[in-house]
Amino acid sequence: DAIFRFVLDTGNGEDNAEAARKRIFTSAFAVLLVGGAVTVALVQILRIFDVFDGYVFLIAAYVICANLRLAAANFLRAIGKTTLFAVQGIINTALTISLNLLFLLGFGMGTLGYVLSVVISDLIMTVMIFIVARLYRYLSLKSINKQTIRVMLKFSIPYIPTTIMWFITSASDRYIVTAFGGSAENGLYAAAYKLPTLILLICGVFIEAWQFSVVKDAKEKERADFFGEVFRNYMGVIFMGASTIIAGATILTKLLLADAYYSSYKYVPVLVIAMTFSALVTFLGSVYFVEKKSVMSMLTSMAGAIINIVLNFILIPSRGAMGAAVATAISYVAVYVIRVIDTRNYLKFNMHSVCVAINTTVLVAQTVILIAGFKYWIYFEIGLVVFMLVFNGRGIVGSISEIFSKIVKKRKKMQEN
Repeated sequence: DAIFRFVLDTGNGEDNAEAARKRIFTSAFAVLLVGGAVTVALVQILRIFDVFDGYVFLIAAYVICANLRLAAANFLRAIGKTTLFAVQGIINTALTISLNLLFLLGFGMGTLGYVLSVVISDLIMTVMIFIVARLYRYLSLKSINKQTIRVMLKFSIPYIPTTIMWFITSASDRYIVTAFGGSAENGLYAAAYKLPTLILLICGVFIEAWQFSVVKDAKEKERADFFGEVFRNYMGVIFMGASTIIAGATILTKLLLADAYYSSYKYVPVLVIAMTFSALVTFLGSVYFVEKKSVMSMLTSMAGAIINIVLNFILIPSRGAMGAAVATAISYVAVYVIRVIDTRNYLKFNMHSVCVAINTTVLVAQTVILIAGFKYWIYFEIGLVVFMLVFNGRGIVGSISEIFSKIVKKRKKMQEN
């Protein structure tokens, strides 16, 4: 993330772009090499205590190779080689799957084969990226800069606990459900989680492209307008998807999950609301990314994790898995509210609070209707989905028309000139 974020700035008028990129990439690479050495040293300690059953060196290789590939790939994305970035991702996935089939099915290597396939594919892709994109041009001992390393570490280190906090928010409830309700109830809860994560897939694809675009839009006024417009459309797509998943929860559960897990559909609507606000929280996190305020990203995530754990212990003993779902939803909503308030200190843009409130009210209504099992519930659900499509779709269509109009005007100007 630090490589991607800081290299993006080199396109916004910073001294000599090539020299700046070389300084950033070389300094980051030096940190990765030191980190690799530390990993190898830790491996020696783990060997003493027989941790990971003899796989310690392979795990070290896994960490080192993954970091090198991600560093090279993010550098590609930051300097605008998006096609190569996409291609390497596709090839890496295909190579990993192929090696998995070879090692797991062909040689029966089990866990060892899986880890080895990832290590080999990451290593091959790192070498390929360096050769094809000639990234070796950006490595020079003279370009290692202590100040650059210090600033990049200051930006990136808070993302480590941030990631841990999000893991706690998403995973702690399952352990507590198992403790109070047993593995059977946790199995239903885990199964219910699969449908709402479709929202996060939409979110993940968008955020990668969004971060690149918004950093390039350097002027604050333009950036604020850009944030507001994109947030309205992003929010609309997320809420329309969420509404559709809730309405089709029983059908999707029947089609995608085994019969034994059908009753898990009742947890889906609440988890959909949780994932919807997780997506909105991720968007607001891009403000911290753009403004390099990673500490606030960490603190807000920590607040969410604490709220989630406290609510889990309050709700799960009496409400079981439904209590866990409600706790998760409340924690994400809480982080969303905190970030709405805090991000205004760095960037004031239209957050369309009324639209968010209306959309959320509809999702809650759909949730109550589905779980309560009202007579003719399907008609109510369909009606609310149609409302969401019309309510959110108008703005999206309007934005697309505006963008298309701008493209036409640009082409006319080019033809006149």
